[in-house]
Amino acid sequence: SNGQFGEIEVTEFLETQEIRDVVMEPIRAQVYFSGRVQGVGFRVTVRQIARDFEVVGYVRNLSDGRVHLVAEGFEGEIRRFKAEIQRIMGRNIHDLTADELAASGEFEKFEIRSE
Repeated sequence: SNGQFGEIEVTEFLETQEIRDVVMEPIRAQVYFSGRVQGVGFRVTVRQIARDFEVVGYVRNLSDGRVHLVAEGFEGEIRRFKAEIQRIMGRNIHDLTADELAASGEFEKFEIRSE
């Protein structure tokens, strides 16, 4: 055909669009931090760091001494946000477990929640 796009180009374009749509889906990161993470300004620091990133959600203390973080945003932002928490508070974090889920879209801001 003498169309503007060859069939292969159209297919590649559509595949690229599909990939972009998948990549740009917001995600929900759920992280449990353990270590010396309560009574050291951990939550306040995490909220402060969150201001520099396009993330929403909350951070809270758990009764077992861990800190629970829920953050939603695009993957790159979430990854950089978590890396910055690690960079600044890393000496307090002895262990963490992290899961990634689909974003719920339920949050409008990032906040500290009480237990």
